[in-house]
Amino acid sequence: MIDWNKLKPQEIERMSQGIAPGEWAVDMQRPISTLLGSCVAVCLYDPAVGVGGMNHFMLPNMRRRDGSVDVDTLLSGDYAMEVLLNGILKRGGARHRLQAKAFGGGTIISGIAASAIGARNADFAREWLEREGIELVASDFLGAWSRKLLFVPATGDAWCRRMSTTMASAREAAQAELAYAESLQRRPPRTSVELF
Repeated sequence: MIDWNKLKPQEIERMSQGIAPGEWAVDMQRPISTLLGSCVAVCLYDPAVGVGGMNHFMLPNMRRRDGSVDVDTLLSGDYAMEVLLNGILKRGGARHRLQAKAFGGGTIISGIAASAIGARNADFAREWLEREGIELVASDFLGAWSRKLLFVPATGDAWCRRMSTTMASAREAAQAELAYAESLQRRPPRTSVELF
């Protein structure tokens, strides 16, 4: 068994599993990491059992252009929070003991719409946790920077490093988030495979 208190964050980061926008992970041992721009990541954990997880979402919820909810959209906060909660409960966590740490919602590109996305994500995370009765014990939201996040589910420890954003890195992050969101809006190709 690893004594996480004896390791430096850099050592823990090398052992971590990375998650991208639209992903989530639940574990009892392996640390989890992600990079955030306007997205938000919520870390939920049960300190009594030592199980926890992290998600990474781009928008509070996503709707199709026709107004119907796209239940398969992995980038939405409403989906990301539910799967994270259910994953922790399946691994032995208890809802009444859960605690949360949440990060992100930065404005890494300029413009009114860009700053609104981060604020909407942060507001959604706070509101969801309050509605579910889960204490938010630490957070770092908003600001003109991106963040590197590292979380140890076994202990609930989290490290958030703010990173100054250059024009090139902001453009790269924005393009990656946009490409991923657009890929989820496309219909899957038709196939001639029959399921039986």
